[in-house]
Amino acid sequence: MPTSPSEPYEPFDLAVVGAGPAGLAAAVTAAEFGLRCALLDAGPRPGGQYYRHPAPGLRAAHPEKLHHGWGAFTALSARLERQTGLGRISYLTEHQVWTAEHGELWRLHATTGPGAEGKAVVPARAVLLATGAYERQLPFPGWTLPGVVTAGGAQAMLKAGLVLPGKRIVVAGSGPLLLAAASSLVTAGGHVPAVVEATDYLGYAKGVGTLLANPAKLVEGAEHGTKLLRHGVRLRRSSAVVEAHGTDRVTGVTIARLDREWRPVPGTERYVECDALAVGHGLVPQIELATELGAATRELPDGTVGLRVDPELRTSLPSLWAAGETCGVGGADLAIAEGELAAHVIAGRDVPGALRAKQQRRRAFARLMARSHRPGPGWPEWLTPETDVCRCEEVPAGRIREAVEDLGAGDARTVKLLTRAGMGWCQGRMCGPAVACLAGEAGARADSRPLACPVPLGQLAAVPAAGAADAADPTD
Repeated sequence: MPTSPSEPYEPFDLAVVGAGPAGLAAAVTAAEFGLRCALLDAGPRPGGQYYRHPAPGLRAAHPEKLHHGWGAFTALSARLERQTGLGRISYLTEHQVWTAEHGELWRLHATTGPGAEGKAVVPARAVLLATGAYERQLPFPGWTLPGVVTAGGAQAMLKAGLVLPGKRIVVAGSGPLLLAAASSLVTAGGHVPAVVEATDYLGYAKGVGTLLANPAKLVEGAEHGTKLLRHGVRLRRSSAVVEAHGTDRVTGVTIARLDREWRPVPGTERYVECDALAVGHGLVPQIELATELGAATRELPDGTVGLRVDPELRTSLPSLWAAGETCGVGGADLAIAEGELAAHVIAGRDVPGALRAKQQRRRAFARLMARSHRPGPGWPEWLTPETDVCRCEEVPAGRIREAVEDLGAGDARTVKLLTRAGMGWCQGRMCGPAVACLAGEAGARADSRPLACPVPLGQLAAVPAAGAADAADPTD
């Protein structure tokens, strides 16, 4: 199904970056309207993070048992195959877009291949960003031990590799991903002694109308809850894993009750034996490419940052749209609806009323979910001075607090310059929110980087510097 037109590429009507739910929906819908589309994705197969699935060589008999809404993905995949066969979509796998230029056309620069050894420039009249999200991590003592993985990482291991992170797995953090992850783990035969949720779920009570307008979400939550009850999984609300124990691997965790500010309540600690911990505190929109280009952002109800778009999903930049998690995390149903909506607008078609109403209902639920699971300001009390906050550069909490309290750092950038926190391989994805909080930054902040992802120096050197031609003009 993937295609690779011979270079140079002819300009596309639309280039979609990301082949997850939003990107797939946008590309196939636009192609069905007659637009010539390029669908670029860093991965080798469609689906993104949400619809991860085993490689064909694993011969999984029933991958749908590990997914919610698998039928939607198979339908999108069938439409993609049809439009690719008709020549309306060029599906470019292992294309990681690292920058873009905008003139008469957009020019997307991408590394290609599993080792980023190749390069491509894809021109298009319009671009839609559907780059998804990644997990938010809040550090605690022991979180760097082997056997401690993200909640989404545990799902990825299971969905893509058909393996469990352990036999006895505690699931902890905050957000609806925890219930989905725990449900998948027990379905695959794992034992989950507890799901540890930092909030009390009372935030949802403030949005009863929104809940009733999204019955499918209620049904989905009930299905996960019923399955966990059937497997004897205990849900611990208003609690957190405040320490993981072990030497060569995690052997157990300490769970403590939290007050409304997410501060551990003394005397409530409880030890739970396990050989794996899946932990995460929701998702962060992946908007590095957009912020590199200068697109406007906004703070979301959970304290993260997403792209600012209008009701037609246009960003602040001309001919640039965004859909799905880049605008705020809300799940696959919302992402698909927004991909379809954006495709209607880009193709110059009227948006059906039912589609717009669905998108608005799902987006309202996303805002309610984000407010209900926003981390409390007291979580840094989980940390000891020795707790590594930046895993890549091994920067402990004590050094970051020293930079703030003794050296006068008042923001994450200054902390980074003084301590190297955020300078490692992940470029602050894992530690960014924690460092910003410890630096005392008020509100959310979006980093603007010159590159959206790592890129070989040779490819950088091949891109003419902006304004180079003008600089060479002696009359300038």
